[in-house]
Amino acid sequence: MYWTDVIQGIWMYVAVWAGSLVLVYKLFGGPGELWRRLSAERPDLLALPGPEGFFTPGMWVGMTIALSFGIILQPHMMIRYFTAASDRTLKILGATTPIYLMTLFIPAALVGLGGALVLPELASPDRVFPELLFRYAPPWLTGLILAGATAAAMSTLDSILHSNMTVLTRDVYQRYVARDRSERHYLAFGRGVVAVLLAVGWSLTVHNLDFLVTLVTLSGAGALQLLPAVLGVCYPGRRPGTRAGVVAGICAGLLVLYLTRVEFPRPLGVHEALWSLAGNFAIAIIVSRFTRPPSAETVERIHGEVERFVYGR
Repeated sequence: MYWTDVIQGIWMYVAVWAGSLVLVYKLFGGPGELWRRLSAERPDLLALPGPEGFFTPGMWVGMTIALSFGIILQPHMMIRYFTAASDRTLKILGATTPIYLMTLFIPAALVGLGGALVLPELASPDRVFPELLFRYAPPWLTGLILAGATAAAMSTLDSILHSNMTVLTRDVYQRYVARDRSERHYLAFGRGVVAVLLAVGWSLTVHNLDFLVTLVTLSGAGALQLLPAVLGVCYPGRRPGTRAGVVAGICAGLLVLYLTRVEFPRPLGVHEALWSLAGNFAIAIIVSRFTRPPSAETVERIHGEVERFVYGR
């Protein structure tokens, strides 16, 4: 599966860059001219907090954290890191993944800003890239680029389905619900989980709920709640976090995420990712302070192995 993901990821990367550059040069004559037109016609798009005052410091800092650390901490991404064959491979991944993700946002910005000039009345901004391709790109190029987008969706979808199926089957169902069953039983349950998740995804797609960016940000903010636990493994310190502290912190973070996103949206103009992470850390530290810490043997077994794997100590 991972080699197919590599090929699909490369295809997506090349397709997004190729499509954005073709559109920018055809519609504006290049990125420089696009910037000059934006400066003249829509200068509000080139300065914070944006045309609607949305991107306050509390918002863009929170979105940056949710879409960076939060994405990396999602289960399907974490499992990929666990499959690293050696410490060298892990270090290469750590160095190249940020470069890949950062450079992927450049063509997205070109397309979005160009679409704001060419299609200002577009009902669903999430559809700006395919709409521009359908109207201004050759059909053969549009097909190749949208195939790249489909490849990206397939690459992400199969990873998410497999990782969630593994977590729900092994870590939840097998451990707490149905122990000592046959492998065929767990396989059937896992396939059922995949079917349910596919049905949910299909429903969201068909109903076109127009909240792609919100959904991605929420998924990042949710996965971000694993950050205290990951930091505790990598940097245990003199007073390491406890199991009870980490679990309590995750629960508190998810509760705060719900409250600051749904009930009291973004208090003081601060993104829900920052509020939830702050609540997570606070509860995790307090509960860890009054609960039994892991033994020195456990810290050495986990953190010591990380040290030996990464630094060769």
